[in-house]
Amino acid sequence: MAASSSVARPITGRFVLITTIAFFAVVISVNIVMMRLAITTLPGTEVDSAYSASLAYQREIDAARQQNERDWQVQAHIDRRPDGSAAIALEARDHAGAPLTALNFLARLERPIDRRADRAIEISETGPGSYRGRAEGVAAGQWDLVIEGDADGRRMFLSKNRILLN
Repeated sequence: MAASSSVARPITGRFVLITTIAFFAVVISVNIVMMRLAITTLPGTEVDSAYSASLAYQREIDAARQQNERDWQVQAHIDRRPDGSAAIALEARDHAGAPLTALNFLARLERPIDRRADRAIEISETGPGSYRGRAEGVAAGQWDLVIEGDADGRRMFLSKNRILLN
């Protein structure tokens, strides 16, 4: 009678060494891939220098206080079109309701999660207190609409609002 018997392979030092090296090679490879993905998709910092931002903080507070005292009413309406462009319409009035003219408005659509997707909008005056602009390549989703109004090189108005474009 012939019996087939399987002989168990002994665990040798060579097997343990190869298994350990293979295990750590897989762990290190996955860590390298994940680290590379994290670094390449990092959108960057909100400010380049926290020290510079802290120095400008008091000036920002003063500018906001002055803006509140002017009591300007700036209404913005933005639509995303099927071709991926976005059109913005601004109506600017002073505290008495008179149209604000000869202002240089700048607008930006900022992605809350990725600064690389930000879009600048060129705005031009189309009538007394009426301003229009357009941006290309605007994806659907959440954006921050930042509107700045300058007169004689001095910022007179700043607004930042979270919006949803479909």
